[in-house]
Amino acid sequence: MGRTVPRRAGAALGALAATAAACVAYGVLVERHWYRLRRETVPVLGPGQTACTVLHLSDFHLLAGDARRRRFLAELSEVPVDLVVVTGDILGEPRALHAALESLSRFRPHLGAVAVLGSNDYYAPRPRSYLSYFRRGRSRRLPRGRNPWRELVEGLERMGWLVLANQRGRLGDLELAGMSDPHIRLDDLTVAVPSNGDSSRLRIGVVHSPYQRSLNAFERSGYQMVLAGHTHGGQVCLPGVGALVTNCDLPRDRVRGLSRWGSAWLHVSAGLGTSKYAPFRFACRPEATLLTLVPARA
Repeated sequence: MGRTVPRRAGAALGALAATAAACVAYGVLVERHWYRLRRETVPVLGPGQTACTVLHLSDFHLLAGDARRRRFLAELSEVPVDLVVVTGDILGEPRALHAALESLSRFRPHLGAVAVLGSNDYYAPRPRSYLSYFRRGRSRRLPRGRNPWRELVEGLERMGWLVLANQRGRLGDLELAGMSDPHIRLDDLTVAVPSNGDSSRLRIGVVHSPYQRSLNAFERSGYQMVLAGHTHGGQVCLPGVGALVTNCDLPRDRVRGLSRWGSAWLHVSAGLGTSKYAPFRFACRPEATLLTLVPARA
């Protein structure tokens, strides 16, 4: 009897280790490259306004050798849309600048394209303990390595993109406000204050990290929709549980997809990439989203 129990325990531990190894291998080799385009309909427009389409992209974390991610971006660029919005973390390393600009130059939306930067566009990633994501109030110490964010902004603006760093802008009848990344405390909440009193115009707030202070600022100022990224949808999710972390103060049930934030619609993209030092996903496929904006029902 004494020998049987240790043998059973050893077999159980061995099976558990094999299962864990298989899950990691799946997350690294399969799911992180299993891209998809998700579609959502958002009843956000006023009566009689014409429907429009928004392609929401986020969190490329692009590396110089990311051929599969670039191929998916090239496929997305062929989808006809009115507006493209990128909510930051485009760069995954300094050497990816040219690849990022080349991929984004393919997009030709009817109205135009908008971007905000995320923390990883400013700072190159560094290795970190995965357990740090579970610590409340953890330090957000910035890496020393820099990404070429100025060159990224200049390149996007040469292509006609609006890069909104605590700025407002307009494309057709759309009023847009882009807030710099709250995750590294660059946000200016006053940018959410509308430039005029025309409440009939569709207002879209754009921010990388969906911290509640930024979402509240947009919602209180009458923005009907807010687009964000940063969370990677949790990146590692468990069936029946969902995301384990959000990497911000957003509730875990809002970590990915479309939801209401007060009177506004909130869409958080699960993003296309991962940090180069955490190259896996589980039960959380990388994705872009095609949002079709339609008039709200009375």
